[in-house]
Amino acid sequence: MEELTSLITTTSNAHETPVGDVLVFLAAGVLFAALFQRIRFGQVLGYLAAGALIGPFGLGMVADTEEASMLAEFGVVFLLFAIGLELSFERLIVMRKLVFGLGAAQVVLTGIVIALAALGVGLPPTEAFVVGGALALSSTAFVIQLLNERGEFATLHGRAAFSILLFQDLAVVPLLVILPLLGAGDAGSIMLAMAIAVAKAIAALVVIVLIGRLLLRPLYKVIAQTRAQELFTAVTLLIVLGIGWATQTVGLSMALGAFLAGLLVSESEYRHQVEADIGPFRGILIGLFFMTVGMGIDIGLAFENLGWLTVIVVSLMVGKAVIATGLAMLFGQSMIASIRAGALLCQGGEFAFVLFEIASSNSLLGHETSQMLILAIAFSMALTPPFTVLAGRLARRIDQRQSHSQSVPQELLGISDHVIVCGYGRFGRTICKLLDGAGVRYVAVDLDASVVAQARADGKPVYHGDMRRQALLHGVGAERARALVVTMDADDHIAPAVQSIHRHFPDLDIFVRCLDASQAALMDQLGVKGAVPEIEEASLQLGQSVLDHCGVPHQESLALTAGLRRGGIGPRPVAPVGQGGTSVPEDPVVAASEELDRRAAASQMAEEEDLTDYDFKGGEPNKFGHPR
Repeated sequence: MEELTSLITTTSNAHETPVGDVLVFLAAGVLFAALFQRIRFGQVLGYLAAGALIGPFGLGMVADTEEASMLAEFGVVFLLFAIGLELSFERLIVMRKLVFGLGAAQVVLTGIVIALAALGVGLPPTEAFVVGGALALSSTAFVIQLLNERGEFATLHGRAAFSILLFQDLAVVPLLVILPLLGAGDAGSIMLAMAIAVAKAIAALVVIVLIGRLLLRPLYKVIAQTRAQELFTAVTLLIVLGIGWATQTVGLSMALGAFLAGLLVSESEYRHQVEADIGPFRGILIGLFFMTVGMGIDIGLAFENLGWLTVIVVSLMVGKAVIATGLAMLFGQSMIASIRAGALLCQGGEFAFVLFEIASSNSLLGHETSQMLILAIAFSMALTPPFTVLAGRLARRIDQRQSHSQSVPQELLGISDHVIVCGYGRFGRTICKLLDGAGVRYVAVDLDASVVAQARADGKPVYHGDMRRQALLHGVGAERARALVVTMDADDHIAPAVQSIHRHFPDLDIFVRCLDASQAALMDQLGVKGAVPEIEEASLQLGQSVLDHCGVPHQESLALTAGLRRGGIGPRPVAPVGQGGTSVPEDPVVAASEELDRRAAASQMAEEEDLTDYDFKGGEPNKFGHPR
């Protein structure tokens, strides 16, 4: 933390002081990030341009970048922690084929190809090994930032790209161990050091996971009961930096430790509050990281070696994209997702800067070669956003051609344990987002070609088709699916389609969106698992919000809407009136009031138990015992 302290220390000079440098960084970052975001180039490219302008090779407003680079490393740390919050150990187990299969194949094959190319241009074997290993890695921070900005993290190509990036972060560990030993040339010492490093890494990870699962939840609970927001934030910082320091001590990267910390916190009920707390830190520090990368761009050296630099950048980006695309297809990804994932991984990574520095200090890489490769990495990062746009257009054209030849691609023939969503309108998209967030695989079908084309361009598993066709349902694996959801506008075709689906796939649970209660009742008669009337449900939720606003106790408003929901959707009990023996439906409001009376004691007990857990922002009792 000495770098953090020295960077914010106030002195008496102008912008040559640490505080002056901070002001320059903030002003340039805000201006360029806002400008590039406005012209749809993305904030990442804006930060790179800002760094190139104020750096030593630009206007020279910040000459010493060492302190800023040290602080910027925390941006990558918090970014990986935030990624860990979005995942879980269970999801990583599900992704193991992509992480340890596709990821390992990409690193090994790409490294070999680049090393052979380096040998071909005359580099010694040792330098070729260093170049191949470093350039095989892509930028985790850059790619994740792009995915977050575009909302593509949960897409098929987003998950494939992230799986490869995760293995690349793991691959940094042996590279960091090998490079200092290459100068000695002793194969035995290299193997021994590798074995020791692997043993230390495994032991450290096991200890961290066990201690984290035992201590994190009780620690957060104690801090949450104090209702002190600053203590909650401080504990989060302590966990992130503490676990990161622990992994760094045993030879792993600090970013990997932060990712592990995020996984541990994601299993607790405090993950959403933690995510909100670290948001500002992550955004500011990751912007600073990209600005420091931009400051390393030597425009003069680039112009002096423009020909060679162009060859290196183009070869690196195209070669890495082609290799990653081909491997992704071999591992079962669709051509569309593979192309988009390959384009995301075309650039060099931030860990290459560290590896080149270690190689140079151990006389394993020449200074001029190192500077040229750093320039190539910086330019490959800058060109990644437009490169991914071109790849997206290519993927869209390929998908349009495929959609004319077949309704359901071949990659769906073996799909299982998924959800089929029939209709990809606003209703269907919401359900798909929920499934994505829960890690449940889905396939959506829609009859609107323009809707399908746009969704496919965004990397979503949406296909053109009619749910009334039995062949299409077999193609999307209806006999092996968890459930089928009908989200299209209810009309005369829905009931026959549901009947047909239920007849051909009797074990498939069907959920239907309906317009009103009468259609929901019809769906119940047809044997669907769940039928939700859109109009009634929306009015009930809006009415409950009005009751809450008017001061009606929340438990009472919940019970009233539950009573109306039962009275409006399900069978209504009848009571005899008059002498003629006629009957009228029971008043749902009266039924709800009676239900309130029956639940009074239980509700009071639940409210008393809830007093021990509070939401930090509102200070109100939380029924589920964790911050909202």
